[in-house]
Amino acid sequence: MRDKLGVRAGSFSVALRKAGRRLPRSMRRYGRELAIAEGLSEHPKLRNTLDKPRLDLAASRIREHLTGIDVSDRRKGYFLGVLGAIAFNILVIAAILMAILMWRGFI
Repeated sequence: MRDKLGVRAGSFSVALRKAGRRLPRSMRRYGRELAIAEGLSEHPKLRNTLDKPRLDLAASRIREHLTGIDVSDRRKGYFLGVLGAIAFNILVIAAILMAILMWRGFI
């Protein structure tokens, strides 16, 4: 998660909480299962109660999702979104300026 989402944390449960809405709902659900299992795996008797195939499925799904994330594409999309917002604001300000100049009779 550190490489793909930029989340820096000591444990998986903290990283999952910091990732928040950057992960889809299903991935957050899989992550919660793994975070609970992380806590239970530290206890020797509770470790035997874990559903290993389900945890393996959850881990593989999260791994698939994270490998599918293109960091450079996300970064490019973010910058294009910011540039689009700036361009829209400049157009709105220019239109308001033109309307004021026409209203005052300067144009």
